[in-house]
Amino acid sequence: MNIVKNRQNILFEKVAHLLSNARTEVVRSVNKTMVYTYFDIGRLIIEEEQQGKFRAEYGKSVLKSLSYKLNKEIGKGFSVDNLENMRRFYLAYSKSETVSRNLKGNNFQLSWSHYLKLIRIDSLVERKFYEIEAIQNNWSLRELKRQFDSALYQRLALSRDKKGVKKLSENGQVIEKPKDTLKDPYILEFIGLPENTKYSESQLEQKLINKLEHFLLELGKGFTFVARQKRITIDEKHFRIDLVFYNRILKSFVLIDLKIGELRHQDIGQIQMYVNYYDRFVKLENENKTIGIILCQDKSETLVEITLPKDNEQIFASKYLTVLPSKEELKHLIQGKE
Repeated sequence: MNIVKNRQNILFEKVAHLLSNARTEVVRSVNKTMVYTYFDIGRLIIEEEQQGKFRAEYGKSVLKSLSYKLNKEIGKGFSVDNLENMRRFYLAYSKSETVSRNLKGNNFQLSWSHYLKLIRIDSLVERKFYEIEAIQNNWSLRELKRQFDSALYQRLALSRDKKGVKKLSENGQVIEKPKDTLKDPYILEFIGLPENTKYSESQLEQKLINKLEHFLLELGKGFTFVARQKRITIDEKHFRIDLVFYNRILKSFVLIDLKIGELRHQDIGQIQMYVNYYDRFVKLENENKTIGIILCQDKSETLVEITLPKDNEQIFASKYLTVLPSKEELKHLIQGKE
């Protein structure tokens, strides 16, 4: 009897898996068809405007008339605003070779909601960057908005030269060396700690562990969690590393030390010790050198530069913010580092 039940359960699981996959494919197919259709509607609107020797008043009348007839004959969903979005979508993606056309030989790979967000990004290079990242990392619309609001593009661009910034818009975030993984600042608004609230390093660590999935997204590509409060022993003295990750792309351990307040030179010496320990006693021969990152509330760039060797490619210090700043605050923060 048990054998029969097991076989029936296995059959059910297989059928349920097929149905689930089929539904996913149907949704994906419908979504893709919708995006293509809206692109073509935008094209037809533009062509009509051009034939009418486009004037602003004529364009408005075209959209109003079309909206009225579509809502009456086809159904709801074709407001003037929606038709204007289709028009903007066509304009944004017809003028230049789009990212979607370059990736995997396919055209539009995101949902209509994603493209509504993307067409509102004025900078073409920035828009292309977010489109690549959304496709490659399978970002939800919510994650796309969060990454844009936290100025991911600008934060990554800070540590790159002109060629590196151009590559961001052409290929997204490509990790070839430790510095490519860095952001400054890191935005940790998802942990729910209000600004200027007193908390300990252990509380900050616990909040990050509780929101580990979000923290991994903020860290970037290739990161996997290894340990927290990792104990190492040197001459019978015990030390604990706050957070240990591994980056599969770099093939390196990444050690993170959390600091409340301003960064001190002793903090840099401490992370250097942790990194040296991992390089000598933990990493394998086929793995690359360990990376150390200090996340602090404040830091002196001069102190960091003087304390670390000129050719440093292993130890880094970045600020973190527990509240998502306004666009103006982010702009000021970024400009101050350029």
